[in-house]
Amino acid sequence: MPAVAIYGFTHATAGVGGGNNTVLAFSKPATPKAELLTANNVTPYLSSLTDLSKGPVVVEVPEATDKASLYGQIVDHWQLSIADVGPSGIDKGKGGKILLTPPGYAKQVPSGYIEVKSPSYRVYFAFRSIKSETATTADAYAYAKTLKMYYLDDPKETQFIDPSDMRYSSLPHYDERWFEDVHAIFSLEDVKEHDKLMMGMLASLGIEKGKPYNPDEKSRKAMRQAVTDAYFYMQKRILHSADTSRTWWKGKHWGNGMFADINSGFSFIYDDLIDIDTRAERYFVGTYYPQKLGPQPATQYLFALADADGNELEAGKTYSFTMPANPPIEQFWSLIIYDLETWAFIYTPENLPGLSSANDGETMQKNKDGSTTLYFGPKAPKGQESNWIPTGGKKPFPVLRVYGGTEKFWDKSWTMPDVELVK
Repeated sequence: MPAVAIYGFTHATAGVGGGNNTVLAFSKPATPKAELLTANNVTPYLSSLTDLSKGPVVVEVPEATDKASLYGQIVDHWQLSIADVGPSGIDKGKGGKILLTPPGYAKQVPSGYIEVKSPSYRVYFAFRSIKSETATTADAYAYAKTLKMYYLDDPKETQFIDPSDMRYSSLPHYDERWFEDVHAIFSLEDVKEHDKLMMGMLASLGIEKGKPYNPDEKSRKAMRQAVTDAYFYMQKRILHSADTSRTWWKGKHWGNGMFADINSGFSFIYDDLIDIDTRAERYFVGTYYPQKLGPQPATQYLFALADADGNELEAGKTYSFTMPANPPIEQFWSLIIYDLETWAFIYTPENLPGLSSANDGETMQKNKDGSTTLYFGPKAPKGQESNWIPTGGKKPFPVLRVYGGTEKFWDKSWTMPDVELVK
């Protein structure tokens, strides 16, 4: 799951005319055309990918300025972070030339470079260009385009593409194409010791490095059914987790959307086992996790797994969510409604996947007690257009993001209400 999910960015990049070392810099926050797993619509992204089998690659990260700074992860083909970037990352916000070297690279690294040894040939990154309080989105976009990326031995000028108004389709395909992607991945990548058992099973399906992949129709049909079954299995695990520790507040239906492994990482590899199902579930709904999750990360995600009565949310119905007045949040909060079928934004004529206190705080109506009630459903309740997120008749999955939660948020002495069914 993690390998196939990140490989989707290879398809997406090619779909907008890019390739290795092409930097995709969004000039504005993502819209539903950015078909990404649980993306945000608040901060513009920039992303890229490369193939280190062709040689080491340089990523020149710009120094943070009074206008903007970069935050994000560089990940390997298993989607494990090999470097965090930004003020708390490998560059400490001061910028620098990161040199991504391939497996087994033994040459001396030139002075002035920060070497990052990649365990895989394919490498991906996604950063956010965070604007300062005095800057604009245009400032953040201009800053993003000062990043450079090129092969060490072929320092060509960096090509930028703005995919903001293009369909950018990175989502995994839950049919026989899933196995085509697995073959493409392991036709290049080396196999680690802990991969060998799985590779033995894949070999029985005709997926082997250096060999053509051409399953017969009977096999394709079986593969299609298998991936479909796996998709519904993982959907059930997300909505009805057996891990009760993920419940954020006792008696509520908010789940911890940033669950990590027992080491606060995202490999799910332990001394005695690999937690394959939980790992698959983790990467089923998202991409680009940090190397480690601190006790109070800068951003927390809460999944609304059911309404206040414990019922799964339904397509075609209208729901409300009320953020209490003066929440213990230093920066801002946002509510994004995803399509439960895809875990991506919902396509609607309004082109509005979510609302935030940062971007929409001045237009959202407040209640007399200072709280804010948002609505999501097929149609806006009368008089609540400014507080409404359209769902287009899709089965909604609300995610509440908290940016800069304070101690009262983390010790859970403060609570917020569940999502409520309106009609």
